[in-house]
Amino acid sequence: MNDFMLVRKNLFRKKLRAVLMIVSILTAFAIFGVLASFGQAFNAGQDVADADRLVVVNKINFTQPLPIAYFNRVRAISGVRQVTHFNWFGGYYQDPKNFLIVMAVEPTTYLELYGNDVDVSADAQQAFKRGRTAALVGEAMAKKWGLKVGDHVPISSNIFSQKNGSHTWDFDIVGVFTGKKPQIDTNFMVFQYDYFDETRSFGKDFIGWMALRTASPSLNDGVIKTIDQLFANSSYETATDTEKAFNKAFVAQFGNIALIVVLVVGAAFVTILMIVGNTMALSVRERTREIGVLKTLGFSGGRILRLVLGESILLALIGGLPGLGLAILFILLIRDSLTAILPHINIAPEIVLSGLGLMVALGVVTGLIPALGAMRLKIAAALGRG
Repeated sequence: MNDFMLVRKNLFRKKLRAVLMIVSILTAFAIFGVLASFGQAFNAGQDVADADRLVVVNKINFTQPLPIAYFNRVRAISGVRQVTHFNWFGGYYQDPKNFLIVMAVEPTTYLELYGNDVDVSADAQQAFKRGRTAALVGEAMAKKWGLKVGDHVPISSNIFSQKNGSHTWDFDIVGVFTGKKPQIDTNFMVFQYDYFDETRSFGKDFIGWMALRTASPSLNDGVIKTIDQLFANSSYETATDTEKAFNKAFVAQFGNIALIVVLVVGAAFVTILMIVGNTMALSVRERTREIGVLKTLGFSGGRILRLVLGESILLALIGGLPGLGLAILFILLIRDSLTAILPHINIAPEIVLSGLGLMVALGVVTGLIPALGAMRLKIAAALGRG
């Protein structure tokens, strides 16, 4: 009988107790996997933000508009290399439940500013610039809805209406773009701002926000100060920040995901640490005479230490691995329904590696004190206990 068999036999000598501990650990790691995946997905936008890109929004709230006249004034500021503007469309396809991320943009400046992020063919770029109803669709959105180049697609807005009273705009798909990095979200569509501005019933000559690139990240602070001072005390004051900070603030609307992960997972782990640690100590105490017999047979203190630690680590792995497996399954089941909000949600390899590290740490922490006690136990004292 080898050491692994001894560990396994000792772990399952009281099957109900072992199963309950495994279920507790499984639950904790399932929670960890799901919450860590949500946290990573919410923060994906911060990871792809360029250091020299800034975002200009209305000081009241980024949902409030800005006059389009601000666009040329910002473009003329020293240190600004490129600038473009966006207008949120609030789109859906066929049914209001089919939410789409759709934005009206100025084609030329948009493609200049985000050329490092998205890959658009030269033909598609030209068609997008020339066509009044032209639209570019991201690869993820095209795949989800079966869209392709040449399609004539009606997209409705739950915010805006046309002058004729209709809430639906017709678009011609002239290109499908891909992301140049794995983290780039391609679950969105862009179309011509001029077409949108000419046809909408309200909000003419206003935009949602601006994005710009500075000549160097070192100029960011100066450009931010200049922009906000330029429009200070106006009817539409601005708040300018880095793209990374803007993305972080946007995510903060949904709550502090990192803090939620830490609090929920931390509470689960502390609880399980106490339960498993107490159970391991009780289990070792129940086997005091057996440990004395093993030492009589020649088992060294170090070997006894490894056996007890191995038992606690094996327990953590048996509970933790299925827990991560359940988290992966859950994410796969809900991923399609969340693509519009969290297009990058998945359990990344680093989450799995972190989970494995936590399993080992859990095993060591809960088993170390009982293992040290078993290692130091004297044969006479162990055999003398009834």
